[in-house]
Amino acid sequence: MLKVLFVCTGNICRSPTAEGVFRHLAERAGLGAHVIADSAGTHGYHVGEPPDPRTQRAALARGVDLSSLRARKVAAVDFTSFDHILAMDSGHLDQLRRIAPPGSTAALRLFLDDASGPAGYEGTGQEVPDPYYGGPAGFEQVLDLCEAGARGLLDRLSRECGFPIRERIG
Repeated sequence: MLKVLFVCTGNICRSPTAEGVFRHLAERAGLGAHVIADSAGTHGYHVGEPPDPRTQRAALARGVDLSSLRARKVAAVDFTSFDHILAMDSGHLDQLRRIAPPGSTAALRLFLDDASGPAGYEGTGQEVPDPYYGGPAGFEQVLDLCEAGARGLLDRLSRECGFPIRERIG
C-alpha cells in the first residue's frame, strides 16, 4: 500500500483536485486497493471547509466528485505516514522541505515531475498554477494538469511497485 499526499496553499483548489483525480484514475486502472490519497495545505486558512465550489463543479463535470473532501493543514506526522508528498508548485516544495521534521521518510517532489499526457504537460519542473483568483478556464487547466500528473504518477508507481494496471489511463 502506497500513501500519497498532495499539497497546495489552502487545500481548496489544486491539492483536492489532484487527490480526487488521482483516486479516480487509480480506481479506473485497478489500483485503488494499492494506494491511499489525501491532500493538505501549507496554511490553515480553510481548515474544515470543502473544496472551492468552482473546483467542485469543474471536477464533477469530468466525473470526479470532491464533495466529501475537507481542507486540512500539513501536519508533522504526514512526513512519516505518507510515502510521497507532492507539492503543486516550487514554493510549496520549498516550504515542505523547511518544515519537514527530523526523521522524515516521505519523498518530497513536485506533483508534475511525472506528468504524461497532452503536449505541453510533459517534463519536469512544471507547476500547477493557482486558479483561485481567475475564471473557469483556470480550473479547467488545473484539471488538465492534474490528469497528466496523476497518469504519470500512477505509471511510475505501478512500475516501481509492480502493481498491475487493469486499464491504461493515458
